Amino acid sequence: MADFGSNEEVAVIGNTDLTSAESENNIINTMVERGTSLLNKMEINVAEAEKRTGKNTVNMQETYTVYLIETRPAENVPEGGTPAIPDSLWRRYSDFELLKTYLMVTYSYIVVPPLPEKRAEFVWHKLSADNLDPDFVERRRVGLENFLLRVASHPVLSNDKIFFHFLTEEKGWREAVLETGFQDKVDPRLKSLSAMLRVKNPDKRFTALKHYSDELNIVISQLLRVRARVADRLYGVYKVHGNYGRVFSEWSAIEKEMGDGLQSAGHHMDTYAASIDDILEEEEHYADQLKEYLFYTDAVRSVCRKHELIQYELEMAAQDLAHKKQQKEELVTGTVRVFSLKGMTSKLFGQESQEQRESRLAALEQSIQEGEEMVKEKNTECQDFVRTAWEDIERFKEQKNRDLREALISYAIMQISMCKKGIQVWSNAKECFNKM
Repeated sequence: MADFGSNEEVAVIGNTDLTSAESENNIINTMVERGTSLLNKMEINVAEAEKRTGKNTVNMQETYTVYLIETRPAENVPEGGTPAIPDSLWRRYSDFELLKTYLMVTYSYIVVPPLPEKRAEFVWHKLSADNLDPDFVERRRVGLENFLLRVASHPVLSNDKIFFHFLTEEKGWREAVLETGFQDKVDPRLKSLSAMLRVKNPDKRFTALKHYSDELNIVISQLLRVRARVADRLYGVYKVHGNYGRVFSEWSAIEKEMGDGLQSAGHHMDTYAASIDDILEEEEHYADQLKEYLFYTDAVRSVCRKHELIQYELEMAAQDLAHKKQQKEELVTGTVRVFSLKGMTSKLFGQESQEQRESRLAALEQSIQEGEEMVKEKNTECQDFVRTAWEDIERFKEQKNRDLREALISYAIMQISMCKKGIQVWSNAKECFNKM
């Protein structure tokens, strides 16, 4: 796991140590960098979610969820003092989507943090797939807060004015985003696909990164499917223990000396059976952490696709320049290397005049000069993109290694704790039987 410097502040969302007092608040254990970012100046949280009803753009009634974003200056509150009253505003999920799209287009060299899922995926049979389900809305609220903290902790994204307005300006924000013209910079899918298929000299590092991202997506998807199947079976096993409670209770009714012990043992079994609901709800939060990196793979691939497009444009500019230089050489020497319509025309209708040749030569020289400038510009753009993108990719790799390690360790601790509780239940039942 990558080790960050000791001088770097770290903001922790949730907790990774499952102590008895803190485990209830362990909603998500994502680690967020806190250096020279917006988090040094502002505290950000998504405080609550609220269901509303209204008319959409086609004047039809719809039910949707809005989220309350609260911000306040980051300051040390003296002991016994009262923190500043937070500024607050409401945002819909679609507002978060617009912000993320803006960031991905404007900062195409950055692995932009993903949003939580819009609809539940990898669910087990007792988990609702309804996007208005209170438990799902609560998990999405946590995910949206995590998204904001990710962006606010990023050394580049945190300084974006549109992001700051998203946090502080309830009205006029959407119009301000559209006024940036970012939509005109969106690369058409067909153009990106063409670049991927036709680029001749792709950067091996980005090719390897894209392949790794695809593999990571597959692995995490498989892990989430396995976890959902295990949750289904675990739920059944725990609930079946409730039958022990019912049988022991019925048995206690026909016994005199053994009745109290059987009744107590049945009570322990009932408690054990009921505990699975909270256990699996906590597991969902660990699943959400894995889903975050499942969605992160799309952001990584987006950076790789952008590099392919820039590389393709550089190659096309270089190819066009080479073609123009060849035309100039043919014009100067009078030798045609390859078949061309102009060459056939000259043979059929005679050679062009000296004045025409000089005019064409001057136009070609001007075009070659412009082509050289274009190649230089595209080459600089490609080099700058590679440098800045790779810096952010290295930052992301360290973040990923740290986060996934902490998530897996915490999940293992939770499983150990769950097993210990099962052992304790049967130990208590044994004591009940000993007293009979």
